[in-house]
Amino acid sequence: MTEKMAATSLTKFVRCVILDLDGTLLNTDGIVGNVLKVLLSRYGKQWDGRETHKIVGKTPFEAAAAVVEDYQLPCSTIEFVSQISPLFSDQWCNIKALPGANRLLKHLKNHGVPMALASNSPRESIEAKISYHDGWKSSFSVIIGGDEVRTGKPSPDMFLEAAKRLSMEPSSCLVIEDSLPGVTAGKAAEMQVVAVPSLPKHSHLYTAADEVINSLLDLRLEKWGLPPFEDWVDGTLPLDPWYIGGPVIKGFGRGSKVLGIPTANLSTKGYSDLLAEHPSGVYFGWAGLSSRGVFKMVMSIGWNPYFDNKEKTIEPWLLHKFDEDFYGEELRLVIVGYIRSEANFPSLESLIAKIHEDGEIAEKALELPLYSSYKNDPYLRSS
Repeated sequence: MTEKMAATSLTKFVRCVILDLDGTLLNTDGIVGNVLKVLLSRYGKQWDGRETHKIVGKTPFEAAAAVVEDYQLPCSTIEFVSQISPLFSDQWCNIKALPGANRLLKHLKNHGVPMALASNSPRESIEAKISYHDGWKSSFSVIIGGDEVRTGKPSPDMFLEAAKRLSMEPSSCLVIEDSLPGVTAGKAAEMQVVAVPSLPKHSHLYTAADEVINSLLDLRLEKWGLPPFEDWVDGTLPLDPWYIGGPVIKGFGRGSKVLGIPTANLSTKGYSDLLAEHPSGVYFGWAGLSSRGVFKMVMSIGWNPYFDNKEKTIEPWLLHKFDEDFYGEELRLVIVGYIRSEANFPSLESLIAKIHEDGEIAEKALELPLYSSYKNDPYLRSS
């Protein structure tokens, strides 16, 4: 099936969009982890993130109950909620929008597509979080918190109430959700559902969703009969530039030996927050080597499903033929655009072909003035 046919077969015409907040529009996972570390340390316990899947998408009370039970804390769930709520409130100002969130809200608003925000969080908490993001509150015709309906997600109550307030039939609504309870709620409401899993390597659990995408950058609104994004340029999505650098390290030994594509790997040490901010996928931009100059590059960030990495990695491919290795040299990267989401492949040959295709797209795009100007970024030449 061609990509065009696949897109056509998925099309379900919707008239409005209902969005979740935490983990869908806002990158709250890091904040949640940091707050739980602080609070659990008071009980002599250590939050290690392994129970994250038990709290994602749950109501605050349900999430607190899971933590109290799993860590056998000497307090009631109500007491734990009262202790953790002020800690969360102090952090709302630090929560960043997830990549693609501002782009999506602005696009839908500009095209007059009605939007609702439906979250298991209390209404007061929702209002506080979005107050730090310009234009968000005015983008939504309807905002519903978990304390405004009888039962939160995975019950469909919240989404049905949102449709009612929007004066829309449930079948005309597209739900965008990051959690399993949210997906379950959307389908129970008989709505179309796009899942954007917030937990890595969990996409296979979202079979109930009508579509599963890696991040909001991969959302193709035309599949749902909505106005398409018009900001893709020659197979690339321009991004606000971001920066990363460090000494080139030895990777997995598969770049040159297995793929025939030598990658200049960077250590992820010290970049955990940055990696958490950016979804896995294939990006491109410019690479500066301290003693060799500036080169075009394409890079993958993620778990590389074909090789099933255990940790999120950064694997740049400098689009230049070097006569020797340069391990230990300082490498600076300016990432200026996005090509595609991370994907698995049926064979090594198909993976190699796709990597070369990514390289060709990057090579061509970086000639455009839109991207070529970043070749002169001072960061590439600093050491």
